[in-house]
Amino acid sequence: MLTQAPKGTQDVLPQDSYRWQRIEDSMRRIAALAGYREIRTPMFEHTELFQRGVGDTTDVVQKEMYTFNDKGNRSITLKPEGTAGAARAFIEHHLFAEPLPCKMFYVSCPAFRYEKPQNGRLRQFHQNGVEVFGAKDASVDAEVIALAMDVLRANGIDGLRLAVNSIGCPTCRAAYHEKLKAYLEPRLPSLCETCRDRFVRNPMRILDCKEDAAKLTDAPAMLDSLCDDCRDHFEKLQSYLRALDIPYEIDARIVRGLDYYTKTVFEIITDTDNGPLTVCGGGRYDGLVEELGGPDTCGIGWGMGVERMIMVQDARGTAPEAPALYDVFVCTLGEDARLEGVKLVRELRAAGLRADLDHAARSLKAQFKFAGKANAKYVVTLAGDELARGVVRLRDMDASEEKEVSRGALINEIKR
Repeated sequence: MLTQAPKGTQDVLPQDSYRWQRIEDSMRRIAALAGYREIRTPMFEHTELFQRGVGDTTDVVQKEMYTFNDKGNRSITLKPEGTAGAARAFIEHHLFAEPLPCKMFYVSCPAFRYEKPQNGRLRQFHQNGVEVFGAKDASVDAEVIALAMDVLRANGIDGLRLAVNSIGCPTCRAAYHEKLKAYLEPRLPSLCETCRDRFVRNPMRILDCKEDAAKLTDAPAMLDSLCDDCRDHFEKLQSYLRALDIPYEIDARIVRGLDYYTKTVFEIITDTDNGPLTVCGGGRYDGLVEELGGPDTCGIGWGMGVERMIMVQDARGTAPEAPALYDVFVCTLGEDARLEGVKLVRELRAAGLRADLDHAARSLKAQFKFAGKANAKYVVTLAGDELARGVVRLRDMDASEEKEVSRGALINEIKR
């Protein structure tokens, strides 16, 4: 139907948009304090970017991407996540030639995945995220985790648990893959078709399978096969987390759902009535820029679903209170008063006050009623007698007090 949004999408209505703005404002404020600058990338990219970056063994690429040929017969994909586009922009615009690290963030970045819609999971969703290129020390791993914690808590989402893991680098992962394959091979007949396909190309992804992961709890852990460099990095991350007084747990089962991850991976989890919910996830992607054709540049980042944040706020009753729509609402009686009201509203807005007047030709009583429903802080009444004397009636709606104020002194009186 034309009057229904497509399945898996939702509208953000005018009365609810302030909640998104609060989340976006907190993200901008907290990121700016740490030297992050905003990036905005296109909503769609060449399909190959995600095949090479995200990985063709992932559920995202194999099952969930919105891909189509444009009129030039080019394969285009609506972006399923934000990191690959940021890495492409980093390469295309030669940001690697600028002083590093390059710290970026994005707010309410639209992303698209074709999957069964459910609570907290939509086909079009929005992410806040950070990406850092060119910082190899584990201190930046701890920094981005701390930033994520700060953003979540600033929006009334607490009771957070941090789970961290290291999935190594290509050097140590090769030996681990052989060990994992030896464990998985006799179990292959009991695994799903997707896992059997992954066995050759990327066996670690089997541990992230929604269908089979529970059968493989005794699988070898990557942590036991880390090379010296990866082990040292993971130990340093833990020391930085302790220095920042951020409690954490090591979860060897975290591999994350995208192929570009290396070394540090993490999830931030909160408990809900329906069980644990991951509200933020991320990690290192030290080989991504080079894989996409750029110079050897390490990276780390995370993504945080805005819809999930709002869902948790609703469940916990921590949603911010809606702001008043108007500071001042102007009520008028008569055509002369209405002409003056239009001028006054313009002056109030120029002075930085949110102001409006009746545009529906309602009675004076109905105008007052509307001002009350709009939670206006002040109501100014213009009528014939007051106009002649150069005064207006100013009513403080919270205090239920009203007084006459000269027309010329009105704005200063309201600001005072």
